[in-house]
Amino acid sequence: MSRVLIGPWRHVVRRCLMMAFGVALAFAPQRVWAADGLKEVLVLYSTNRDAQIAIVGEREMPRTLEQGLGKGQILDYYSEYIDRARFPDEKYRNGFREFLRVKYNGRHFDVIIAMQDLALELMGDSRNDLFPGTPVVFFATSDATRRIPNSTGVIAHLNLAGTLELAGKMQPEVRNVFVVAGADAGAAEYVAAAREQFRPFAGRFAITYLTGLPTHELEARLSTLPPNSIIYYLLVYRDGAGENFNPLDYVERLGSVANAPIYSWVDSTMDRRTVGGSLKSQVAEVDAVAGLALRVLNGERADDVPMSTHDLNISQVDWRELRRWGISEALLPRGTLVAYRQPSVWDRYGLYILGALGLLVAQSVLIAGLLVQRTRRRQAEARVIGSQEALRTSYERIRDLGGRLLSAQETERSRIARELHDDISQQVALLSIDLELLDGTITGAGQQLAGDAVNRAHQIAKSLHDLSHRLHPAKLRLIGLVPAINGLRGELAQSGIAVTVTHDGVPPVLPPDVTLCLFRIVQEALQNALKHGRARKVSVDLRASTGALVLTVVDDGAGFDVNAAWGRGLGLISMNERVEAIGGSMTIGSHPGSGTRLEVAVPVDAVTEADAVATGLRDADSA
Repeated sequence: MSRVLIGPWRHVVRRCLMMAFGVALAFAPQRVWAADGLKEVLVLYSTNRDAQIAIVGEREMPRTLEQGLGKGQILDYYSEYIDRARFPDEKYRNGFREFLRVKYNGRHFDVIIAMQDLALELMGDSRNDLFPGTPVVFFATSDATRRIPNSTGVIAHLNLAGTLELAGKMQPEVRNVFVVAGADAGAAEYVAAAREQFRPFAGRFAITYLTGLPTHELEARLSTLPPNSIIYYLLVYRDGAGENFNPLDYVERLGSVANAPIYSWVDSTMDRRTVGGSLKSQVAEVDAVAGLALRVLNGERADDVPMSTHDLNISQVDWRELRRWGISEALLPRGTLVAYRQPSVWDRYGLYILGALGLLVAQSVLIAGLLVQRTRRRQAEARVIGSQEALRTSYERIRDLGGRLLSAQETERSRIARELHDDISQQVALLSIDLELLDGTITGAGQQLAGDAVNRAHQIAKSLHDLSHRLHPAKLRLIGLVPAINGLRGELAQSGIAVTVTHDGVPPVLPPDVTLCLFRIVQEALQNALKHGRARKVSVDLRASTGALVLTVVDDGAGFDVNAAWGRGLGLISMNERVEAIGGSMTIGSHPGSGTRLEVAVPVDAVTEADAVATGLRDADSA
């Protein structure tokens, strides 16, 4: 099927060009025969060069032959076209035969491929004159095709009935079939084949042949067909008015005006407003012929290659035309190919949709798991908060109890100190006076003993005085924290330990609980450094910070294991409880052999001197 140039001058121009080309070839020098590796092939088409079988053949045939040739072989490919549809007279055939003789004079082809009956007929009549001894591979559609000597071929029967059978299955309601064909000789051959193959359908369909009509009349008929009708398009190169057409353009033109679906018999009509049918595959036709030609090119005699018969038809439909005419895909026979299907949203994005759904499900499961986890976490947090509240309450109770115990301890110390000072110290003082009087009355050996007793009584009185002051340092409220710490340094001076006291920015008046806490900690730390650490040097530093006092005590003693010491003695526990009772913090750093560093930070609120003095007077009165 081809595109045709229209005009009465076309025939004259073509003949002139052929004559000029023939003269040029007649006087051209003969080409020297190529090497043995060159394989020359001539393909003769029984159509014009714009026919679809020629287009497919020129695309597929050289590629298939080149791929199938042996190593080192080169293909020299030629093709010619017998345009019978536009030039049906015998003079054209004779001129074409003469054209071949002049153009290929002296050339030897390894094989000639004759596509369809007209080309085979030409080779049967003129091969000995044109290409003597050249093997022929042909394609034909009838078993009655005469096999010429030194040839082989492919027989593929023209199956027009298959499309009508398929249409009846796809549209069971169809009752009328209108067969469309042109006025040229080739169309007449197809009409004759259709009449023969459609006879079994005479009782099922009313078949009307619209052949050789002018185009305008044919379009008018096809636009007003009765219901339950289909159109069967055969071939139109020329209409009844003598106008030439491209058969594919022609069927597409009919499809734009027809009121019934159009079916066909060859796959080139797909995508041309036809529904489809049992369609001959032109690619399969070319491949079948090329396969036999390769056997000949590779050394087999054409007469030894058996003829082959092929079924080239494939049931296929245009999905767009099914939608256009409301034909259900469910009625398609199994194995029918559906072309030009426009993918649905699911076809296009099915994987993405599944992925999104999977992701959504995964996210939902994850969210549900997170919600469950959050619920459990909140329950756990509630339990922890409840436990923390219980612990805090218990801690506050313990802290309050510790504070009360410390307060009770200080109260008891004060009572004992008063008892020692007011009672026992006075009695010891009286005893000392009595001993002194006694010492004045004794002479002789007893005088030495009386003197020793007086001295021992004075020492006991001094020890009681010191003990009462350590138990309840009444002067702490009177002289302040820093002088009291300096007093501790003076008391330890006789012990051989060097105590250094530094201070910076310490308020002269502090809350009594802070003063007592820091004094007791310094007192305990110095006693530990002397008794347990065997230290030689101790530094005490007291500095004011923003809203706090920081006490640092460092010694060069033997050091100790802090973690182990917490469980053995009460000194560290007592210091820690004192600090916590006033809202402070304490850290201890020590290792065996490296000394000890004690650091205490306690908050100090602003206290006026008058308040502190009043508080001290109340404490003094209570003491």
